Amino acid sequence: MARAGQGTKSRGLKLTDILVTIVIAVVFGIIYKVWGPMYDVVKPIGVHAEQTVYGMWFLAGTFAFLLIRKPGVAVLAEVAAASVSALLGSEWGISTLWYGLLQGLGAEIIFALFLYRNASVWVVSLASIGAAAGSLVLDFGYGYIKELSAWNYTLLIGLRVIGSVVIAGILAYYLSKALELTGVTKVLRPASKQDFDALNRA
Repeated sequence: MARAGQGTKSRGLKLTDILVTIVIAVVFGIIYKVWGPMYDVVKPIGVHAEQTVYGMWFLAGTFAFLLIRKPGVAVLAEVAAASVSALLGSEWGISTLWYGLLQGLGAEIIFALFLYRNASVWVVSLASIGAAAGSLVLDFGYGYIKELSAWNYTLLIGLRVIGSVVIAGILAYYLSKALELTGVTKVLRPASKQDFDALNRA
């Protein structure tokens, strides 16, 4: 029988969680910077085609949450990754930090609605849409997408949402699953009381 309190899982971020999140953020911050030119590369393909690759900038938050699954991780990862990208000379300058904050909050709100207990591909995909919504708020605020016609807005938002779900939702989910196979996530997510109860019933 498991001892009282054995396997219980703290919801607060520990130093290890923060350090792992920062490491993830640094990796994605570099990826964000490298990914920047891709935005312009795909533009000639078609109207708003660049929106299909936008989801890459939401990946740090959703992926970090999938690994650690605690409150605040999505925001921390996105802000930290945006900071690294800005330090490396992001094309969008200091506004990159605001995008990181809003995108992280958008994803965080979705995870919070599910009490941070659901990490299914559907919830992660919803979180990626939340991040996309955060980015759109700033796009409107900075005037990047003003004065578009209704069909233009619909196409832009639709393609950004699709790209977000594919990259920051589905891809993030299966990347985390692949990492789980290595056993690394057992260190980040220790066995819960339910796990011990299941073993005791076996």
